[in-house]
Amino acid sequence: MELQLWIYYLLAILILTATPGPNILLAMTTSISSGFKSSLLVMIGGLTATIVIMTLSFTGLGMIIASSEFIFNIVKYLGALYLIYLGYKALTSKQENYQINDNNKISKKDKISLFLKGFIVGASNPKAIVFFIALFPQFIDPNSSMLLQYFILVGTFLVPEIFWLLLYAHFGNKSAHWFLEKGRAKFFNRITGGVFIGAGVLLSTSNRS
Repeated sequence: MELQLWIYYLLAILILTATPGPNILLAMTTSISSGFKSSLLVMIGGLTATIVIMTLSFTGLGMIIASSEFIFNIVKYLGALYLIYLGYKALTSKQENYQINDNNKISKKDKISLFLKGFIVGASNPKAIVFFIALFPQFIDPNSSMLLQYFILVGTFLVPEIFWLLLYAHFGNKSAHWFLEKGRAKFFNRITGGVFIGAGVLLSTSNRS
């Protein structure tokens, strides 16, 4: 891949990753309510899902989802329902206060739960597959090593994506005590629930174009 072409790709990725989405929202809210360590597990799950999506798109397998209205809608509505479910749980939460202590160990069950939550949210947007299917061909040189180009394209995306995830999670963790002071935890859950439900509804109205 030529340097100039890579710079164009990097600029496109910087614009994409700087826009907060469900992955960033989940990482930040998890960091606020459960601590920074818990948000790391959510991030790993989301990043794993993103790598899967990018791999499918790069190899052409993602075209099956992108070209099939039926499969696209299944992924879309399942993802939307899960986001709405997360929002509903936050809205109906009776919890008044949170005890945040990043020194506490996270159980194996909670680790798996956090990872899966991040993975499901990360994999729930079929528009990402459509985006990468449209993006990758513009930056792939058929005369160069495909494997090397794969690692360059994926790596270039992951670095700024990880940066923004960590930044928002750090901000969430630092502002947790303000958000979760007595009486504010319920307010925080209402905001979080509304945003997740809004994101789910927005996702359900998306199409392949």
